[in-house]
Amino acid sequence: MSICNKWVFVCALVLGSTALVAQDTALDPNTSVKFKLPGDSPLSLLSANFGSESHATARGGALVIDLHMAVTLRNTGYRRVRGVTLLLLAQDFTPGGKASVAAPSIDVAPGDAFPVRIDVQLLRPLQATNPQLVEVSLDGVLFEDLGFYGPNRLNSRRSMTFWEMEAQRDRKYFKQVLQSRGQIGLQQEMLESLTRQSERPRLDVQLAPKGRSTTVAARPDHVAQFAFLQIPDSPVLPVDGWAEISGNEARAPRIDVVNRSSKAVRYVEIGWLVKDRQGREFLAGSVPASEDDLFLPSGQTARLLQDTSLKFSHGPGQPVPIQGMTGFVSQVEFTDGKVWVPRRESLEGSRLLQIIAPSPEEQRLADLYRRKGVAALVEELRKF
Repeated sequence: MSICNKWVFVCALVLGSTALVAQDTALDPNTSVKFKLPGDSPLSLLSANFGSESHATARGGALVIDLHMAVTLRNTGYRRVRGVTLLLLAQDFTPGGKASVAAPSIDVAPGDAFPVRIDVQLLRPLQATNPQLVEVSLDGVLFEDLGFYGPNRLNSRRSMTFWEMEAQRDRKYFKQVLQSRGQIGLQQEMLESLTRQSERPRLDVQLAPKGRSTTVAARPDHVAQFAFLQIPDSPVLPVDGWAEISGNEARAPRIDVVNRSSKAVRYVEIGWLVKDRQGREFLAGSVPASEDDLFLPSGQTARLLQDTSLKFSHGPGQPVPIQGMTGFVSQVEFTDGKVWVPRRESLEGSRLLQIIAPSPEEQRLADLYRRKGVAALVEELRKF
C-alpha cells in the first residue's frame, strides 16, 4: 500500500490493454483494479478477491471488462453505517464506462467488517491511456443518523436515504406484527412476503433516448392519458399526464404534479404501471424529475419530463401492447435533504404491495427467515 496526496491506492499496478486484443483474457487481481479511498474515509479496504470468471475481451475498438469481485470493507469511523455506494470507473466519458454497486440495508458498527459483492460489465477504449482497467472509489456512505460522506457524483445520498427510510418503515411494521400477533403472525407475514416476491408480475423494459425509437411507424398510434393512484400521505399530487403510444412502445411520458406540502421539493419520482390486454398490471419504470433544475415551492405545479422511449415485453419476441397506464408518487426529496416514502398502509390499500418490488430491507429479512427461521428473524428485529 502506498499513500500519495492523501489518497490511498490499493492494487494499483499496470495491465496494458494491448495484450487483450486477440483473445479473452483473465484479469490479474494485482494489476487491473485500483481502489481509491480518501485519507479521511470512514471505510477501509480489507480485501478484494477476484472470481475466476473476471475477464476482459476486445470487441471492435473497445475493451469489454467483466468484473466479479468479493470486497471486504471495515467501518473505521465512529458512527454505524447503513448504506454504501461504490463508483466503478473504466472511462469517464465513454458510454458504459462507469457503473455503481450499492449495499443498502446494512448495519455495520464501528470497527466491524462487511462484504460488498461487485458484478458489473464495463467498457473502455482499447487506446485508453489510464494504466489501470478499473478504478473503484466511494460515491457515498450513509450513517445511522442519516448523515452522509462522499462526493455524491451519482446522487447516491438520495438513493440510500430513500432505502433507509423504506427500511425503517418496514422494520417498524414487522416489529408491530411481532408485538400484536406474536411469532406465528410474523411467520405468516414472511411467508406472504416470499410468495409476493416469487409471484410478482415482471416486465422487460428496453430504454432508448427519444428520437432513437425502433418502431417502424413515424407517428404514434395514439396519445394515452395516465390514471393515477392517490397516496393519501404523499406531499406531491399528480394531476395530469400522458405519453405517445405505438404498440408496445411509450414515448416522451409527461406528468404534471403539484406540491401540496409546506416545504419546497427538489426531486419527485413517479412509479409507472402498464396494463396489458389481459388486464394484468406490471411495474414498468418511473418518470423522474430533472436532476438539476427542479425547484417546486409549496403550492406550485411542475411538469416531469422524460426524453425517452420505453418498449415493454415479456422477453424476446413477446411484446406487451400497452392498454393502459397508471402512475403513483413513489419518492419525494425536499430541499432540506429529507426524503418521503409511502407508508406501508398506503401500499396495502392501493394494491401496490402486490405489484412493486419489496424494499431491500424486506427482501433481506424475508431471506433471513427463509434461511434461519423465525427465531433468527425475531433476534434481528430486536437489534433496532
